Amino acid sequence: MASFNKVILVGNMTADPELKQTTSGTSVCTFSIAVNRRFTRSEQGQQTVDFINIVAWRQSAEFVSRYFKKGNPILVCGQLQTRTWTDNQGQKRYATEVVADEVTFVGPASSNGAPVPGGSTYTPEAYSTPSFNSASSASFEEIPGDESLPF
Repeated sequence: MASFNKVILVGNMTADPELKQTTSGTSVCTFSIAVNRRFTRSEQGQQTVDFINIVAWRQSAEFVSRYFKKGNPILVCGQLQTRTWTDNQGQKRYATEVVADEVTFVGPASSNGAPVPGGSTYTPEAYSTPSFNSASSASFEEIPGDESLPF
């Protein structure tokens, strides 16, 4: 049977990320995000929130620790992972977390403290307002009626 494990989350950082190094020097960053559910509690009218633990490795870990802090919005794509271990008291422990494959900004980059090309806002050229240039219209041939069209 085929299987599929993909998680896409958008939420806010609940605390500053924690960056550590493994004994072999690999960067690992742990953090959690708050994700609002689509429904509210009817008796109180409050939004229900889930707190999701995230683990990022290598460049993603360094990226998160450099550009994100408590309260920042963040988008995380990754895989859901569960693990078990026995603690020092002999108790079996479980953890469920998202292992991040991709992490990126949500909303205006200036709110995240990230560098913004060209000033406070950045709009790709493809999204700018098109301009009309009457000089370029001279290269089009005007066809007087529909009867001369080849189709």
